[in-house]
Amino acid sequence: MHAWLLPEAIEDLLPAEAAQIERLRRRLLDEFARHGYQLVVPPLLEFADALLDEHASDLNLSSFKLVDQLSGRTLALRADITPQTARIDAHLLNRSGVTRLCYCGSVLHTRPAGLFATREPIQIGIELYGHAGLEADHEVIRLLARTLHLADLPPSRIDLGHVGIFRALVAGQGLAPAQEQALFEALQAKDVPSLRELAVVLPEPVRNGLLALPTLYGGEEVIRGASVCLPMLPEITRALGDLQRLASELADLPLSFDLADLRGYHYHNGVVFAAYCADSPGAIALGGRYDGIGARFGRARPATGFSLDLRALARLAKPQPMPGAILAPWPEDEAAHVAIERLRGSGEIVIAALPGHEGSWREAGCDRRLVRRGDEWIIEPLGEN
Repeated sequence: MHAWLLPEAIEDLLPAEAAQIERLRRRLLDEFARHGYQLVVPPLLEFADALLDEHASDLNLSSFKLVDQLSGRTLALRADITPQTARIDAHLLNRSGVTRLCYCGSVLHTRPAGLFATREPIQIGIELYGHAGLEADHEVIRLLARTLHLADLPPSRIDLGHVGIFRALVAGQGLAPAQEQALFEALQAKDVPSLRELAVVLPEPVRNGLLALPTLYGGEEVIRGASVCLPMLPEITRALGDLQRLASELADLPLSFDLADLRGYHYHNGVVFAAYCADSPGAIALGGRYDGIGARFGRARPATGFSLDLRALARLAKPQPMPGAILAPWPEDEAAHVAIERLRGSGEIVIAALPGHEGSWREAGCDRRLVRRGDEWIIEPLGEN
């Protein structure tokens, strides 16, 4: 095997793409900071029993694990940064009021999420802790839309759902975990024949409610339809009320509703959402409410947030041309040094013309040259073919 080959679905970022990602990273983190979200940088690996939740089987399966040679305990490479921010909020910051955190870093997955997906996404996102009201969900959804606009990828739609509806339907039905998981998977796939077969053991009106969920997607009329065909359990009434309120407060956003979208079901417990862009084959960003995750770290807190893969976002965004560089003479004397530093201070890229590389400076990005004409330094076209 060639030494330069990388594992499947693992890839390098070359200069143009790396620069595109870095521009977006700076722009988005600066925007998050302007909204009061403070940057945290969690470690790449932690003890597996802290990073993973036994009930979140999808996260466990997607996480690489190894044995720590110092402690002998099992470590996990993070597949999601959100649990780490929850640990920081609950155990390290330990604030009494609202905490807003943001982050950006690589995560690793044992398998790619799709045919062309990477196993090393660059996850960027925000998390808001300490406020149980719908105002927090409102803020996070609006900032998600703002994030996509900053990348010149305005959302074509933002699908809203509510995990509480499914939870209310299956609660108290005596379902084994495997049965509940099978129902969840059938709903996610909108596999109505399988859903009908699995729901046959359930009483009315639970069975009809579950069978109705795959049909409840579209505009605001979905909420009205759900209030007719779903049993009006208190939890379902509250969930539909939350969705109606968001529909009213965020009417300027391209909202739609999908009550069978349960991504992150074992993780979330309230409003969930997925954002789509015109050229994206799938959701470009995911988020939702996940109250109580901090209980694993000794302090349960209301929480909501969103995250996305910066690599995927950068590939969808309009490519930005790489800035040209100025070739500076070598060796530089004091006058040349002053001229070069003045150019760099104004934002120009200036590259020293190390000897012996004539004719190759265009591939290094140079398109101009700094030359002295009498007592003046001027910039002229490079002149290389």
